[in-house]
Amino acid sequence: MPELPEIETTLRGIEPHLLDQTITKVIVRNRKLRWPVPSQLASELRQQTVRTVKRRGKYLLLSVDKGTLILHLGMSGSLRILPVDSAPQKHDHVELQLASGQCLRLRDPRRFGAVLWTRRDPLKHRLLAALGPEPLLSEFDNDYLYTHSRGRKQAIKSFIMDSKIVVGVGNIYASEALFMAGIHPQRAAGRLSQKRCAQLTSAIKKVLAAAIRQGGTTLRDFTHSDGSAGYFKQQLKVYGRAGQACPNCKQPIRQQTIGQRASYYCPQCQT
Repeated sequence: MPELPEIETTLRGIEPHLLDQTITKVIVRNRKLRWPVPSQLASELRQQTVRTVKRRGKYLLLSVDKGTLILHLGMSGSLRILPVDSAPQKHDHVELQLASGQCLRLRDPRRFGAVLWTRRDPLKHRLLAALGPEPLLSEFDNDYLYTHSRGRKQAIKSFIMDSKIVVGVGNIYASEALFMAGIHPQRAAGRLSQKRCAQLTSAIKKVLAAAIRQGGTTLRDFTHSDGSAGYFKQQLKVYGRAGQACPNCKQPIRQQTIGQRASYYCPQCQT
């Protein structure tokens, strides 16, 4: 599933092609995504100019004068910038054609993504209103994490993956940040000291920022239709490395299911 760094990289890839471009036509080949694509989407967006392209959590927000298009890539979605005469592929469901002669095309084989429309403040939309702070902004700090974790018996890994606590810390990056901070993923959130909360918030920021930087250097091309721009390969320390040597102490990495998600950790380095 695309996580925050992949969504941020997608934003940076498509933004230069969309800003100040007028949408000349909207084609919806399949309305049956996670939620039905609004039937009025074509009439709402036609001849509208893209003013901003932003991200909130894992949602992309394309704002025009009349409102905002809200995009989510779900489990398998991706966005491409292509010439309008490019032949659509099997799973190309929604397309925005631009005055530049290019189009923004959503491909989503599993159809868990979303294409929604609102004329109101998008941050008050039911899917975005309850989201926690962005992990890379100053409002997410050790004081915030310490305060919100008090009294919580939930495993710290599940806690930081809760989008109402902080957005965008998915399964991969939660495991990596906890390893960097030396914290066992099953430790109760409420048992973390203020010092360890500071270590964890710092680790989350570093892991996500590094992933975004890596994506920014390896994912510059969003103009191919074959999906080759994909999602970048990670230099992971523990995730997906069960049984392999810990890069710090050489003990075997362990795998454990926490909150119905596979979790990876070093039993010696993480306490």
